[in-house]
Amino acid sequence: MTFQAFEQSVAAEPLKRVVRHWNEVRHDRAVPEWNAIRPSALAAQLSIIWSWKYDPVSDQFTGRLAGDAIEAIFGRSLRGAAMTDVFRPSEYGRLFARHKRVATEPALFRGTGLVFHHIERYGTGERVILPMSDGIFGATVYEASAGPLPPGVAAAGEQEEWFALA
Repeated sequence: MTFQAFEQSVAAEPLKRVVRHWNEVRHDRAVPEWNAIRPSALAAQLSIIWSWKYDPVSDQFTGRLAGDAIEAIFGRSLRGAAMTDVFRPSEYGRLFARHKRVATEPALFRGTGLVFHHIERYGTGERVILPMSDGIFGATVYEASAGPLPPGVAAAGEQEEWFALA
């Protein structure tokens, strides 16, 4: 699959804007540099954007930024945080593998359904994860809910779609 197929798969308009910007700033490169991202071009989407920097030597991700809506679900700033300190041990391995695949393959990711699940809160929606020259760049739209997960939501989880970066 190509970038065009990935772009067409994205349903939420705010995510489409993030995806288009990422594609515009990469120019003729496979993936863009971090300093190519223009916050002014994504002003309306900044609250849903997040990014992790990847260090291939230590094989670790460190939080680069997270918008207000993302930090609200985590209840903390992700800036400078080690990924191991942000996610529960039961979730870390799966999420680390997902993020590393995006960063190192590189690949494009789209998830739908249960996009957040934290203590006594959950959110359903859509997310995209895009590779950067030194990590990943993502955005997530979701509708937050309180209380325990309904059985159907928990069983469905997050549906993943992967796209090769051609």
